[in-house]
Amino acid sequence: MSTAPRADRIQPADWPQPSGYSNGLIASGRYVVLAGQIGWDPIQSVFGTDDFAGQTRQALSNVAALLREAGAGPEHLVRLTWYITNRDEYVAARRDVGSAYREIIGAHYPPMTVVVVSGLIEKRAKVEIEATAVIPEQSQSRQL
Repeated sequence: MSTAPRADRIQPADWPQPSGYSNGLIASGRYVVLAGQIGWDPIQSVFGTDDFAGQTRQALSNVAALLREAGAGPEHLVRLTWYITNRDEYVAARRDVGSAYREIIGAHYPPMTVVVVSGLIEKRAKVEIEATAVIPEQSQSRQL
């Protein structure tokens, strides 16, 4: 796996440190842009669970698999956008969601946004995660 991109955090000195994300990054390199990933097995297109944390774990695993395919890793993430269908379920599952995040993504917290939506295209989906990563120019191992 290549090293993390040079990313300068954007954080005004008088703002408090954010919890669980960063306010902004400046990075340069080769972009990897991922469509929203939901919490199902992408090969079978079936949900293994209706549990919010379980679907989040699978969605994050799908993001990580796509990053690997691009020659990147979670450390290259520069943005995550989460679409969730139920704020209360998200809040109730935060501990398990955080545990899954740290296991799959690690201690890397790019800028993140969480948006509550009325529904997703797949009716059983409770979460969809879009991701953007930047692979440093000097470590590009795969040409498209």
